[in-house]
Amino acid sequence: MSTPLSDDLASLWEGLDPPIREWLGDAVIEVAAAGRPFQHPMPVLEMRFAEAGRHCPGAEDVARLLLLHAVHPDEDAVTRLYTQGTAAERRAVLRALPHLPHLRPAVALPLVEDALRTNDTRLVAAAVGPYAAEHLGAHAWRQAVLKCLFTGVPLDQVTDLERRATGDDELARMLTDYAAERSAAGRPVPTDLLLALRLATQEH
Repeated sequence: MSTPLSDDLASLWEGLDPPIREWLGDAVIEVAAAGRPFQHPMPVLEMRFAEAGRHCPGAEDVARLLLLHAVHPDEDAVTRLYTQGTAAERRAVLRALPHLPHLRPAVALPLVEDALRTNDTRLVAAAVGPYAAEHLGAHAWRQAVLKCLFTGVPLDQVTDLERRATGDDELARMLTDYAAERSAAGRPVPTDLLLALRLATQEH
């Protein structure tokens, strides 16, 4: 890989099978050789990003994440990869966001918000990862927690749930209202909701 890896990413790289590492290394070299700005090699990046599904079975998310980290595509390229990608490709972009520090939140957050508007649990789970924990505003983050409860995404997928939920009175109100709605409809209250409510009613 051409860009130095953090310990976490290095562990992901080492966990790949040798044929996948070989393919990924070649893909990084090919995209980088196409030059910058990425408006020009975008078809190459798109092709390799998409082909990871075929060449990296079972590790396509990791391969796509490492590819983006290595080539540092510009903001327009990342946006196009997300908006024009399959659900699996969009999920990979979302997972890569914490590892692309050159992206402005004004560019990356709309991708997170788009994923949270879907009912695709894979995208919702990816959207509530480390990037959302760091950058998503309080109201949008609370709505993201509720979206997880609506769609059945386990709250253990929400990065930093304890830190952000603890002592959040507004989240407690929203969760209480949702629990009351479910009870009134004769539906069970999810265990995850009760967990989040306990956090939200605790003092910092």
